[in-house]
Amino acid sequence: MLAMNYRGPYRIRAVHKAEPEIEHPNDAIVRVTRSCICGSDLHLYHGLVPDTRVGMTFGHEFTGIVEEVGSSVQNLKKGDHVLVPFNIFCGSCFFCQKELYSNCHNTNPHATAVGGIYGYSHTTGGYDGGQAEYVRVPMADVGPTVIPEDLDVDDAVLLTDVVPTGYQAAEMGDIQEGDTVVVFGAGPVGIFAAKSAWLMGAGRVIVVDHLDYRLEFVRRYAQCETVNFREVADMAVHLKKMTDWLGPDVCIDAVGAEADGSMVQRFTGVTLPLQAGAATALHWCINSVRKGGTVSIVGVYGPTFNAVPIGNAINKGLTLRMNQASVKRHLPRLIEHVRAGRLKPSEIITHRIPLEDVADAYHLFSSKLDNCIKPVLIPPSMRH
Repeated sequence: MLAMNYRGPYRIRAVHKAEPEIEHPNDAIVRVTRSCICGSDLHLYHGLVPDTRVGMTFGHEFTGIVEEVGSSVQNLKKGDHVLVPFNIFCGSCFFCQKELYSNCHNTNPHATAVGGIYGYSHTTGGYDGGQAEYVRVPMADVGPTVIPEDLDVDDAVLLTDVVPTGYQAAEMGDIQEGDTVVVFGAGPVGIFAAKSAWLMGAGRVIVVDHLDYRLEFVRRYAQCETVNFREVADMAVHLKKMTDWLGPDVCIDAVGAEADGSMVQRFTGVTLPLQAGAATALHWCINSVRKGGTVSIVGVYGPTFNAVPIGNAINKGLTLRMNQASVKRHLPRLIEHVRAGRLKPSEIITHRIPLEDVADAYHLFSSKLDNCIKPVLIPPSMRH
């Protein structure tokens, strides 16, 4: 089969690999119909995530058609078209019972934090991902969701990660009616966090980024105000000026260890080890939000020290909430929003690229070329 293959930082290619096989009675083999490149894939691409091994296939956002199921699988059958949450979870452990599917205890047993994730280094279990023609899907009875017939596959593939992640970012902000919400990052997750903030009752939504084309896109798509941080001398002061000197009620960090982190650090004069994640956006969140406010964090950071101003958070009485999105928990409500026309996820897709051109797709997305917001990879079998 054709699959994306990691050869080291900034070095990927499309190669032919052996097709995956059933390894456990609860596995399924899925023939991919759509897969995406996510902003967090760029952390792997740039070598920021430990234990990303040569030969691995990335991709945690994908849909596909079930080709084969293991002997224990009861909820799927051959021919089902499914969307597959990026979390790999068992559905029965202590954390899954609390719907903390991203923290499953059984799919990444050597870790103390995150559960299994498709295509995201051996720190998340070492599972191959969906930037390929076929994928082995473990725990097939609990993870995949059959795509409703009235849901377009381009909308469905975005429900595997970026829409639920943006939605949970807004949910963790505990937004009250009329609140002012600031989202740092106008990538796909930030776009959906801004859109979701309105669904949860926000009275004002502001998005911060530095790329004019992304700011223009989010203004149009999420009907929000925008701030270009390159034009601001002091982010906390600027946002307080915009909010009667109180600060926003909620700040959302949808940046994390952004690929442009070193540039952000140069701009702000902050020097941090990039492997730990550029904590600039998190500083802005903590220092900008009003006293007693809430900071929601969904940006991906490295595992080491980030020089986070925790003292400021304590003295301001902030609530900090964070996690990887538990996709399955949000799917019923998000599918309802799509069906009702309140969300149209596929509108953020700017590039549909053949899987064999995956190296070009990563370069395009990483370098922010051609006004790229969200690239989707199309396998050969879906182009006939």
